[in-house]
Amino acid sequence: MADSKWTASRIPDLTGRTFVVTGANSGLGLATTRHLARHGAHVVMAVRNEAKGRRAIADIRATDPDASLEIRHLDLADLDSVKAFAARAHDDALQVDVLINNAGVMTPPRTLSPQGHESQFAGNHLGHFALTGLLLDLLRQGRDPRVVTVSSIGHHGGQIHFDDLSGARKYQRVKYYDQSKFANVLFGLELDRRLRADGSPVRSLLAHPGITATNLQLTGPTGLFRVGGALVNRLFAQDVEIGALPQLRAATAADVEGGQFFGPDGWKELRGHPTVVRPDPAAEDPDTARRLWVLSEELTGVVYAPAPSA
Repeated sequence: MADSKWTASRIPDLTGRTFVVTGANSGLGLATTRHLARHGAHVVMAVRNEAKGRRAIADIRATDPDASLEIRHLDLADLDSVKAFAARAHDDALQVDVLINNAGVMTPPRTLSPQGHESQFAGNHLGHFALTGLLLDLLRQGRDPRVVTVSSIGHHGGQIHFDDLSGARKYQRVKYYDQSKFANVLFGLELDRRLRADGSPVRSLLAHPGITATNLQLTGPTGLFRVGGALVNRLFAQDVEIGALPQLRAATAADVEGGQFFGPDGWKELRGHPTVVRPDPAAEDPDTARRLWVLSEELTGVVYAPAPSA
C-alpha cells in the first residue's frame, strides 16, 4: 500500500452507497459524515439526540445542499434502542454498505446503562457489538461491505476487568475508558478472524484519531477531567478534519485489507495523516478476544449467526 499522505481528496466516488455512522452529529462523526456525503454517499446518521442531528444536517447542507442524509435514533448505551434501530433497518430493507462504529463516551462518573452495565463499556463496546451483529446480514448484501470500529490510543495498556467489569468494586474513569477502547480492538480483530473463516465479503477494520479536538473530552468528563480535556484540545490536539481521516481511509480506500488498523503517522500516533498502525500486542491475543466475544453475546443477547450456505 502506498503510504504517502492520505487526505480526504482521495476518497473515491461513493454514489449509490449507504454508510451508517454512529455519533454522526458532532466531532469525528460529523466530519466523517460531511466527507462521505460530499463524495456522493447516502449517510444514515445514527444519533442519540435527534435535535442535534437535525442541526448537524443543516450545517452540512449549508455548504453541500445536495448532501443525502437521514437521521435515525440510536442510544448505544441502551440495548433496547440498539435492537429497535436494527429492527427498523430490517423493516425498511435498508441498504447498508459500511457501518462506522464511531460514537463514544469518555471518562464520565460511574453510571450504569439501563441494562446495568458500566456506561463506557456499554456505549463504546456492547452497543457496537450488538449493532454490528444485528446488521451483519444487511452488510453481507452490501457493495464492498465493511465494519470500521473506532478505538483510541488509550487501548494501549488497557485490559478487560473480567472480575469487575462494571467497576462496582473500584471504578477509575480513565482505566474503564481504556477497557472499552481495548474491547473495541479485541472485537474488531476477532470479527475479522470470524469473517475470514466464514468466507464473508464483509471486512472488519479499526481506526483511531490520535489526539483530536472533539466534544468527547468535554461532554463526558467532569471537574478536573473536563478542565484537562479542554487544555488538551487547546494545546495539543489536532483538528477534527485530520482526526477523522483514519476512519475515512478505512471506510473508503480501495486498497485496505480486513484486520488493518489505521491511525496517525506522527510521533506516538498522536497526530498526523492515516497509516497502518500496530495494535497493542495484548489486544491481538485471540484467547482474550474469544472470552470477551462469548461474554458480549451473553450480555447483549446478540449471537452472531454464520453466513447462510450458498
